Amino acid sequence: MKPKLLRITTVPVSLKTLLKGQHRYMSQHFEVVGVSSPGEALQEVAVNEGIRVRALEMTRSLSPLRDLRSLWQLVKLIRQEKPQLVHTHTPKAGTVGMLAAWLCRVPVRLHTVAGLPLMEATGPKRVLLNGVEKMTYACATRVYPNSFGLRDFIVQSGFCKPGKLHVIGQGSSNGIDTAHFSPAAVSVEQREQTKQSLGLAPGDFVFVFVGRLVRDKGIQELVTAFGMVHKRFPQTKLLLVGNEEPELDPLTPETRATIRKHQNIMSTGYQTDVRPFLAVSHALAFPSYREGFPNVPMQAGAMGLPCIVTDINGCNEIVTDGHNGLIIPPKNAEALEAAMIRLLDDRALTQQLASQARESIVSRFEQQGVWELIKAEYDKQLEKAGMNV
Repeated sequence: MKPKLLRITTVPVSLKTLLKGQHRYMSQHFEVVGVSSPGEALQEVAVNEGIRVRALEMTRSLSPLRDLRSLWQLVKLIRQEKPQLVHTHTPKAGTVGMLAAWLCRVPVRLHTVAGLPLMEATGPKRVLLNGVEKMTYACATRVYPNSFGLRDFIVQSGFCKPGKLHVIGQGSSNGIDTAHFSPAAVSVEQREQTKQSLGLAPGDFVFVFVGRLVRDKGIQELVTAFGMVHKRFPQTKLLLVGNEEPELDPLTPETRATIRKHQNIMSTGYQTDVRPFLAVSHALAFPSYREGFPNVPMQAGAMGLPCIVTDINGCNEIVTDGHNGLIIPPKNAEALEAAMIRLLDDRALTQQLASQARESIVSRFEQQGVWELIKAEYDKQLEKAGMNV
């Protein structure tokens, strides 16, 4: 019989998108059960990945009573399923999942750290989140930061002993399907249709952002910087591909108003396929405050775009300054403006960065290789726990 593996995320869209394809690959070797909050996306995971799923209510926000209810329900679920491995992703799922797996004495308890919201917290909230993070790692048998910078932050913060931490390959939770994210994957017809739908004209230079339109992603700095760039280069456009999360991390009313009113800022909302938008763009602007190991710069790079990113863990491991993009300080609209102008002023540099972008991703983060490394890690941890693989 195959060992049973529970993969847990707080919301089902994480199972569906962040780990896309990995469940189906792992089901060749394990009995995989996906666990997340209920919703249509969870059922899509079952169909698309060919695995069994279980729905369990969890919240992304701090909610002690609801979290205790989730913990109790997950303990019952684990006792029913009797898995040999539990692997959690996303912060709340990690806390609830690792504690429940520890209480149930699951032999192999694994947690992937793909970003830490506490990095932007202060005061009593930061103290509380630090304590929660330490508890999560204490309950795990192995912890996987998905970037080397994140690993260093965890060690420096005293959350966990270095020996319990391991970065898979060169980083990333799922790698990237470089055949899917390829300039060749978007037809000439698709590009023209996308240009027409966005009202792009010949000669326009398009900066694109993909992700949640929230403060932590640097959207306010991006909108401010673009406003200044546009005054000097009227044929620039800013394309925002993603949805707002006003209940968690709202933009200021001024920034939201600028996005709505600026004639050269286009906001598409959430898109299931971002490739056509990347294909009609010239550079990615991704001024995030914090990341684990972000997918977007990998996707953009694989599509042949130079990337402007902030000097934070993950981003500065995907982008090498002056090779496949530019690196700027976080929370700095002036530095972002200067980087955008540099790409507009020096088209030879922009072309050079673009020509090296795809290979820099393919050589380090091809998805199949990442999956094989994760599977090997599962086998190693099962053997370490005294279980036959």
